[in-house]
Amino acid sequence: MERGGCVYILTNHAHTVFYIGVTSELYFRIKEHKEKYYPNSFSAKYNCNKLVYYEQFSSIQEAILKEKQLKNWRRGWKINLINELNPNWDDLFLTLE
Repeated sequence: MERGGCVYILTNHAHTVFYIGVTSELYFRIKEHKEKYYPNSFSAKYNCNKLVYYEQFSSIQEAILKEKQLKNWRRGWKINLINELNPNWDDLFLTLE
């Protein structure tokens, strides 16, 4: 059976930096970001540990395609996407199980 995937956007406290990633285990991956499991990574270096957007897909390939699309988007488009689904820019990690 095919495993699904998620594309996600993290930001820092000031919302000045975005990190876009893809995973099949969203909760555990975000936990790694929050704990700076990879201390030399982009997200650790720029304190991107606030989950402001995620989208689930039935296959990891679909999630990877969406990740590539989002990485090519202008900053304003990403902000609009986040505002549409998470207008208060809440940390959605708190809603995951």
